[in-house]
Amino acid sequence: MTRLPTHAVQNPPLVFDDLAPQTNFAYLLTMTQLPIPRGTLTPDRTLSDLTWLRVGGPADYLFQPADEDDLCAFMRGLPAAVAVFPMGVGSNLIVRDGGIRAVVIRLGRGFNGIEVGDGTVTAGAAALDAHVARRAAEGGLDLTFLRTIPGTIGGAVRMNAGCYGSYVADHLICVRCVTRQGEVVDLPAADLQLKYRQSTLPEAWVIVAATFRANAGDPGTLEARMANQIAKRDASQPTKDRSAGSTFRNPVGHSSTGRADDSHELKAWKVIDDAGMRGATLGGAQMSPMHSNFMINIGGATATQLEDLGEEVRKRVFQNSGITLEWEIMRVGERTAK
Repeated sequence: MTRLPTHAVQNPPLVFDDLAPQTNFAYLLTMTQLPIPRGTLTPDRTLSDLTWLRVGGPADYLFQPADEDDLCAFMRGLPAAVAVFPMGVGSNLIVRDGGIRAVVIRLGRGFNGIEVGDGTVTAGAAALDAHVARRAAEGGLDLTFLRTIPGTIGGAVRMNAGCYGSYVADHLICVRCVTRQGEVVDLPAADLQLKYRQSTLPEAWVIVAATFRANAGDPGTLEARMANQIAKRDASQPTKDRSAGSTFRNPVGHSSTGRADDSHELKAWKVIDDAGMRGATLGGAQMSPMHSNFMINIGGATATQLEDLGEEVRKRVFQNSGITLEWEIMRVGERTAK
């Protein structure tokens, strides 16, 4: 397998955790001829309808590759100065109101296949986590922890998603990626250095597939377990509202490795409750009364309102407990229109 280079070249960084505007690459995208792909390349594409929170401005371009070869050719031909942002189904994402000065790459058909083998499951990056869990169970393999995780396999790998005591890190064998330079690399799981909600995969690399190991199980038993998980989730989380999953990571020191033996004594929802922020609102944004670590769009929220509410929660939690919450929702783009 290809090893992840320690000097991996990345695209100009997108702004995630601060509020400063990004470098504007719009002129590069309009004045430089982009590669002509076989897939779909859409200029000035609004992204709000592609995120679960239904907020956000446009990407300079949205690229939906036809297949892996198309993605590789496009990446090879893309000017080095042009930023790239791989996007899943927008389940754990806030796109800021000003949009993203980059080519957003969103995988679809051709990248959502699922193959169940002898003790392994290989899934395309665009395959939904829930679908992978169900297909694995049908084949007598236990990846049931994926059933209630929103989003796709690509995002689950990059963020080392997990629940019910299991994480991607516990099952991942290898991952297949396309680099910013358009090369295909196959990386062993160890090269991603998976930790709690993070990996070292370069931001501009696009995951196209991942292979997992899984223990054998009775299909009926696995299906019953997943049904129980769904019932528990629906009873405790605002699944009928527009949310982006967990807003903040559990506090540092209580979930640091992302493995099943990690410590989880302190939860983000608990410190949010203690700070009096359950149900707090700002415009159309609200911390859910049902689960205070879920931020929801109760109607007409802007990305700015959602992000500002989150920052107010972080401020109040720090004032109350001295704990600095870290965002689990990824935030990308510019706060104001271009």
